[in-house]
Amino acid sequence: MITGQDLKAGDVLIGVASSGVHSNGFSLVRKIFEMTKESLDTYYDELGKTLGEALLTPTRIYVKAMKSMKDAGVKVKACSHITGGMLKDDTVAVIEKNSYPIPPIFTLMAKKGNVDEQMMYNTYNMGLGLVIAVDPAQADVAIAAIEAAGEKAYRVGSIEAGEKGVILK
Repeated sequence: MITGQDLKAGDVLIGVASSGVHSNGFSLVRKIFEMTKESLDTYYDELGKTLGEALLTPTRIYVKAMKSMKDAGVKVKACSHITGGMLKDDTVAVIEKNSYPIPPIFTLMAKKGNVDEQMMYNTYNMGLGLVIAVDPAQADVAIAAIEAAGEKAYRVGSIEAGEKGVILK
């Protein structure tokens, strides 16, 4: 069972790429874009597809990636789906914003909806669907295991001591 109790300063945060906005982000999507046939059929060069196609990209499920890490002997200290919840009271997740590519749907949404960066990260993690914490000695093995399961993974930050929360750098 992954409880987060072993989480400590120095642990590495690995982000697993999302497939798009995922299902929990549609309240904000509906505020940004009109949900009309014309709007959803609009082609955006930066997306390489219509808005509707981008928004209907199926939500990724990370079971295979988690099983692959377990099979590789990686101890996942904590993990959080896009909606959060992995930190202990005395830990801070420090995320390096430039450590992974941000999918174009998020920059389009921020621009069209005039949504500030903090709100975009709070709502969507800007393209990360899962974040896991591992011991630094297991980070490369964890990334390799995630990628062997068909997902894309990035070293996105670390855990530091401090008041519970997330810092974007």
